[in-house]
Amino acid sequence: MIIETQSNIAEPAPLAEIEALEARLAEARASIGRVIFGQDRVIDETLITLLAGGHALLIGLPGLAKTRLVQTLGTVLGLADKRVQFTPDLMPADILGSEVLEESPTGARAFRFIKGPVFCQLLMADEINRASPRTQSALLQAMQERRVSIAGVSHDLPAPFHVLATQNPLEQEGTYPLPEAQLDRFLMQIDVGYPDRDAERRMLIATTGAAEAEVEAVMSAADLLAAQSLVRRVPVADGVVDSILALVRAGRPESSELELVRRAVAWGPGPRAAQALMLAVRGRALLDGRLSPSLDDVAALAPPVLRHRMALGFAARADGVTMDEVVGALIGILA
Repeated sequence: MIIETQSNIAEPAPLAEIEALEARLAEARASIGRVIFGQDRVIDETLITLLAGGHALLIGLPGLAKTRLVQTLGTVLGLADKRVQFTPDLMPADILGSEVLEESPTGARAFRFIKGPVFCQLLMADEINRASPRTQSALLQAMQERRVSIAGVSHDLPAPFHVLATQNPLEQEGTYPLPEAQLDRFLMQIDVGYPDRDAERRMLIATTGAAEAEVEAVMSAADLLAAQSLVRRVPVADGVVDSILALVRAGRPESSELELVRRAVAWGPGPRAAQALMLAVRGRALLDGRLSPSLDDVAALAPPVLRHRMALGFAARADGVTMDEVVGALIGILA
């Protein structure tokens, strides 16, 4: 394993490539903004997730354009997308695919694998927490390894492959919490809130007329793969690397120096959280057209990267401690 620092990246990202990608991403953001109103932070964090090559979990109440955002991203980025509506009766084979027994005209019988909707470039897992944990876990291998195993045979997924899952708050009836192992596979948990008044007014006018705005492809799958390769070539200063490590390690109650973490956190983020934050800050820098990420990027992306990789203890929940308070305390060590 090579640990990347600013001094040991063999091929730093060229300025011309960064500027070209910035222009392309600005066009994509503008196109998405024509149909998604008042969710600039959500759009940016979702684009950063895709630039980092990861998956995103969008959490919010019904009617906040989570599903429409995913559909719009598929169009704008030129990705082959599919949608699965998660329900309590959904089975793993409904997502991954299954083998069927076929008989040839000569009477010979053989199994044929029929691919499920997971064989796409952008999978929208709509209301993922309405399916049983067994079905939710069917995506684990696909999200981590970009392939699935059926009847002992591995099948590679298309590249790029991303899962953008939407989830209603757990307080809603008929929902199941996602397994911790699957939560850790999501690079970010993006909380979707209500738009402000001006954005909601623009949305009201734009979506209730005779015609609605449409979006067109701005990028292609090849463009996104090239952007993901560019992200990994963005240099990261040693100070930023050390800050990411300090932030993640401070979230582990057994070794943290923060009293709030030791008292409130049941279990903290693992090494995958540091990897996710490292890639995410690079993606944010590229989205803004900068040559290297800063501590501001670390502070801005720590909440969506860490909040689903930690758990509060029972006593802390009873005392009203929130995960945002804990993550805020962790960000405080960067000052």
